[in-house]
Amino acid sequence: MTANARPGSAPAAAPTLPPPKRWTAALAFAALAVNVGFFGPIQILLARQAELVSAESKASVLALVAGVGALCSMVANPLWGALSDRTTGRWGRRLPWVLGGAVGGAGGLVLLATAESVGGMILGWSVVQVALNAEFAALAAAIPDQVPVDRRGAAGGWFGLAQTVGVLIGTGLAVSGGAATGGVLGGYLACAVFVVLATVPFVLLRRDVRLTRAERPPWDAAAFARGFWPRGFGADFGWAWLTRFLMNLGNALALLYLLYYLKDEVGLVDAESGVLVLTSVYAVALLSTVVVGGVWSDRTGRRRIFVMGSGVIMAVASAMMVAWPTWPGAVLAAGVLGIGFGTYTSVDFALVTQVLPAAADRGKDLGVINIANTLPQVLSPVVAAPIVAHLGGYPTLYLVAAAVGLLGATLVYRIRGVR
Repeated sequence: MTANARPGSAPAAAPTLPPPKRWTAALAFAALAVNVGFFGPIQILLARQAELVSAESKASVLALVAGVGALCSMVANPLWGALSDRTTGRWGRRLPWVLGGAVGGAGGLVLLATAESVGGMILGWSVVQVALNAEFAALAAAIPDQVPVDRRGAAGGWFGLAQTVGVLIGTGLAVSGGAATGGVLGGYLACAVFVVLATVPFVLLRRDVRLTRAERPPWDAAAFARGFWPRGFGADFGWAWLTRFLMNLGNALALLYLLYYLKDEVGLVDAESGVLVLTSVYAVALLSTVVVGGVWSDRTGRRRIFVMGSGVIMAVASAMMVAWPTWPGAVLAAGVLGIGFGTYTSVDFALVTQVLPAAADRGKDLGVINIANTLPQVLSPVVAAPIVAHLGGYPTLYLVAAAVGLLGATLVYRIRGVR
């Protein structure tokens, strides 16, 4: 239970007392588990597996698998969030979904490791997306459940830090595990074990808000479905969604073919190790801003200027990939991107929690916001593939990525209820 709610009480308003540091640390570890499960495959394993399944059409296979998985995530995240909003029992309303998502996600990674066809890859990756989104939705909703508004920039910073370190660890496990087995099996199994073990501390703390059956919000399927439509978002919530969507679309356009960019455009011989190096540079740069940016935003009480500034920096990073398509240029761009995305990650999360429509539907509404993270994964292959093939290749792709992200950052000023 939280320090701000008695057992059996629903969080009708924002909490006023911060959770203990051990809870924040355990939350970060659990978020780390989710991101290892997501980004180990995304960064290395899916691309390598697509090449093993069909070397001639590797880009199309990767786009199809990633797109179907993202579609599953779009539905799963708000659905699990809505169900966690209504979960009763002595374990609380978020913890069952955290534990179940971790176990199911690990199982999906094992299934994906055995896939030898496009259909098998789609099935395995879909299971991973559906399961891990249950854990992700519950963890994200736990922050507004238990963290006061004036501390959410810092909490968002730790949550975002977990994503970045998750990319780094996931990539490292994918590379080292794959090297140990001479394929993708070891990488997937290493990620699966990590997902479960890193979730355990958060579950063992058993700190959650409990709902009684009488306090449980009623389930309205029609209202849930309407929540996916922008008219149901509300003005500030809708602009927050669009801002995040455009900025994530810009990132997705640039990152989907990073392995192929290094191999085909830069001419790097060991492109997989190159991805690991770039991820490490990005992570170190992000570490310098992700928590500091969130704390700074908390102290000033301002969110929008931080989102705008980080969007400009991220657009510069994409433009550098066009102007300097070399290995040193890619390394420098990774560092610039990390500086911008670190601030954006923490501050944007705090901003979003301040425009949620209803406290009783935090899990569902954060799930709808998360569509702005996953929908770009669906659209980016559709947009990126023809650009790379027919409309100027990688230079055009990275210019489009910069323009889309910058537009999203500018639109943050349409949000009126947050400074």
